[in-house]
Amino acid sequence: MLHLDKKVIIFWFRRDLRLQDNVGFYKALNGKQLVLPLFIFDTTILEKLPKEDARISFIFETLQALRKELQTYGSSLAIYYGNPKEVFSEITSRFEVQNVIANHDYEPYAIKRDASISEFLSEKNIGFYTFKDQVIFEKAEIIKEDGHPYVVYTPYSKRWLEQLDASKHLKNNSPDDTFKNLYKNLQLPNVSLQEIGFCPSPIKVKPYNLSEKSIENYKHTRNFPSNVQGTSHLSPHLRFGTISIRQLVAKALQSKEQTFLKELIWREFFMQILWHFPKTESKAFKPKYDRIVWRNNETEFEAWKQGKTGYPFVDAGMRELKETGYMHNRVRMIVASFLCKHLLIDWRWGEAHFAEKLLDYEQASNVGNWQWAAGSGVDAAPYFRIFNPTTQIEKFDKNMQYIRQWVPEYGTTNYPKPIVEHKEARERCLYVYKEALYE
Repeated sequence: MLHLDKKVIIFWFRRDLRLQDNVGFYKALNGKQLVLPLFIFDTTILEKLPKEDARISFIFETLQALRKELQTYGSSLAIYYGNPKEVFSEITSRFEVQNVIANHDYEPYAIKRDASISEFLSEKNIGFYTFKDQVIFEKAEIIKEDGHPYVVYTPYSKRWLEQLDASKHLKNNSPDDTFKNLYKNLQLPNVSLQEIGFCPSPIKVKPYNLSEKSIENYKHTRNFPSNVQGTSHLSPHLRFGTISIRQLVAKALQSKEQTFLKELIWREFFMQILWHFPKTESKAFKPKYDRIVWRNNETEFEAWKQGKTGYPFVDAGMRELKETGYMHNRVRMIVASFLCKHLLIDWRWGEAHFAEKLLDYEQASNVGNWQWAAGSGVDAAPYFRIFNPTTQIEKFDKNMQYIRQWVPEYGTTNYPKPIVEHKEARERCLYVYKEALYE
């Protein structure tokens, strides 16, 4: 790669894999220098993942599509594999970089990474600027009158809606000049899936459904896992930024039915919780819940992971996750409650398993929802709320359609007997929780 005669601005793609309505990319393109688009497969993240990780396959395929799209404008996308600091060391030795621009990332690792990159670039007199893109409200933008963060969803969501200004917060940040400021070079670095140590996954991210009908009916269809029309499949796309949150909120606001919008607000609620309380990544939000003496039976944990607990609703959900990378939201609550309360297995074990398997894994929501299920988090289910996985079938899969799909041997001698008896498990859970919480 040749040195450039004039400075460039680097735009660093991360959780925003799209060209349209991308705040940081828009800001970069409106600068005075040519923009060099960049993505880094971060070895620190990748080394923890299984080699057939479906999310890496999805990211790779999305990046190649972005590369082709950028090539239609005479540019391309530089794709590197390595430690971000080392990658920027190489890039700044090859290019005269004025600024590096990216969008905010709020997870604890990302915050540390960006601080390190900012310090490195500063030593070279290169600016590092990041912008809000993946949320409508971030960090401390929605707080109580006393300046403290909200830890209960309902008042947070009311304040969120009160502060929403569509003309300000839902502005479409797409260039109107067909990307004229892009650095024109088609020979930028690229990598193959094999070169980064991965192989193609048979699990695929599904196209999303953003029809008016799906949003309008969301309240009535979202609790029934057999109703595929009730699922938008948006979450992985939102996680990796192949769709803009502003587009989603604008679409949701067109509907009189607000349930879909409220789910988007839940996502931001959990994001600000993790930002304000980073300890919740691994510690209970309510400290006394860390006194719970978990059983952590590894054999039972394996039965839960494999969908062989003898409770068909739990098993269906875990098999769906294993085979597709998806799990219906209602079922997530059931399987999480079962793990924490029926089996008395630490919520962190379940959170880590979901982190490995879920296509839409987002740390803030995953941690928040697992702590909700365990009773240890903000606005959580009370410790004595223990889902009965059998009566849940009557409520949400009455015709056994979902269960029959994922547990075809249910009702035969091949289906395992329950690994725990519900009444006994409930009483054991109440005893263990009370011992910890009221000692």
